Amino acid sequence: MEVTVQLLENAITEVVQKSPSKTGKFLIDGFPRKMDQAIKFEETVCPSKFVLFFDCPEEEMQKRLLNRGKTSGRSDDNAESIKKRFKVFVETSMPVVDYFASQGRVVKVVATKSPDEVYKETKAGVEKRLGSNF
Repeated sequence: MEVTVQLLENAITEVVQKSPSKTGKFLIDGFPRKMDQAIKFEETVCPSKFVLFFDCPEEEMQKRLLNRGKTSGRSDDNAESIKKRFKVFVETSMPVVDYFASQGRVVKVVATKSPDEVYKETKAGVEKRLGSNF
């Protein structure tokens, strides 16, 4: 965890230092996955403005991942691995989402819609938090 947080801090610091305004906006995909990562990042790097959470039922995600598995070549796109990944997500990552939600810092997007609708909802949620010129 410390290595990941340090790598993120280094990358963010480098971009901010090179920016004429000495500011920056960052989208960090798939992090934090655990509470200790969230707390460490916020204590040592910066507080997050918000978490973007794509909400999709397990059944739909399994269907999508099994379909992806037909062409992805990924060995973990199988029913057994997918089930384990969901269990880990619910046990370790959902508490992070719940933590940020309790502070009003989650933009929740219903991800069962069409890709265009998900994009529009995502864009609207981000614009609401960061303004239209994000």
